[in-house]
Amino acid sequence: MRIITANLNGIRAAAKKGFFTWLLDQDADVICVQEIKAQEADITLPLFHPEGYHCSFHYAEKKGYSGVGIYSKSKPKQLITGLGWETADQEGRYIEADFGDFCVASLYLPSGSSGDIRQTVKFDFLDRYAKHLQKLQALGKDYIICGDWNIAHQKIDLKNWRGNQKTSGFLPEERAWMDELLGPLGFVDAFRQINQEIDQYTWWSNRGQAWDKNVGWRIDYQIVTTGLADKIKSATIYKDSRFSDHAPLVMDYNYDFPS
Repeated sequence: MRIITANLNGIRAAAKKGFFTWLLDQDADVICVQEIKAQEADITLPLFHPEGYHCSFHYAEKKGYSGVGIYSKSKPKQLITGLGWETADQEGRYIEADFGDFCVASLYLPSGSSGDIRQTVKFDFLDRYAKHLQKLQALGKDYIICGDWNIAHQKIDLKNWRGNQKTSGFLPEERAWMDELLGPLGFVDAFRQINQEIDQYTWWSNRGQAWDKNVGWRIDYQIVTTGLADKIKSATIYKDSRFSDHAPLVMDYNYDFPS
């Protein structure tokens, strides 16, 4: 089973850079996308609805902002959009495809980099989402939560960790929340389960020569329930082509995707 997650920083911009051509070559079972920055009327062309995939989106109310989506080979038994609070629902930050005993979600967690107000919004989201994750665990299903979590968990997950300890995305409170997620809450960082190497990043600032020098952050994850922890086969951060300021995370699992 192949699962891909990619923050596109605009689905139309990514399409012009060849994202969908690349995607069809991947033969993925599920593709989760974030920050599509589009409304339904903007993506009616066949290009945005590849043959062989069921396409579902959660759009932000604000045009040209946020939004998430899921492409899947099998039709979900149920789709869930939003999480029940304003930031998640009005800003188009969550969609979940339920295939029965197996679920995949596309998540775009808020950034706090624009200032204190949005950082407060982010902390509120984290508090609410932790409670939601506890409920998911109680369901006893296999979950893969893909997306841009806007948090680098450990020092290994960003190049300049010393200079970013007071920066949103690497604040002590955010990192402690990730500790809770990957500890008491019982979820697993699928990438780090099989790859402990340094310099593994999924996002690069447009400032300076961050991409050329690989001065990045690993903030895009596939977070899985423990039942999938021993089924992780491979993980690749695709960097041969650039579709966005993020790179797609491609992961394979020894797991039969529901047909």
